[in-house]
Amino acid sequence: MTIDVDIQACIEVLNRGGLILYPTDTIWGIGCDATNVAAVKKVYDLKRRDDSKALIVLLDNVEHLDHYVVSVPEMARELLDVAVKPLTIIYDGAYNVASNLLGENDSLGIRIPHEEFSQRLCAEFGKPLVSTSANVSGEPSAKTFADISDEIKKSVDYVVKYRQDDTNPRSASNIIMLHSDGTFKIIR
Repeated sequence: MTIDVDIQACIEVLNRGGLILYPTDTIWGIGCDATNVAAVKKVYDLKRRDDSKALIVLLDNVEHLDHYVVSVPEMARELLDVAVKPLTIIYDGAYNVASNLLGENDSLGIRIPHEEFSQRLCAEFGKPLVSTSANVSGEPSAKTFADISDEIKKSVDYVVKYRQDDTNPRSASNIIMLHSDGTFKIIR
């Protein structure tokens, strides 16, 4: 199976409001269409996570930030330009996504992956993707595909084949909360 087959299968599932299990630039993620409230609710239900705990989304490139964040601080662009590790930035004033993704001040965590599969999937889907760790809330994050529980694997609508045999342990992204006034807080 090729990466193209996986991407097309994911897009079909995403377009009908389903959930996918997919590799990202960090750890494996549970994903859905970030503009679909019902799909986002399925992710919260699968993770057994309170919807007051926000999920992050992936975008294909920095130019699309303006379509989902009211005012992107210039510092965000600079940070994304120099980051050597995957970086999630939490922005205030997000819009054009499912309302149940937004935190306080309509905040939303967004990461722009630089890994082939998740980057191509975001670009070809054309909308932001939810990306949350492939585990039930409170359980350890899976470092590889083999570490993901059967419960999670059986509860999604499509499991990507690409990179399942990758045994290199991965870790979550760095997270910075960046306010529109330029103040920031390092979360992780």
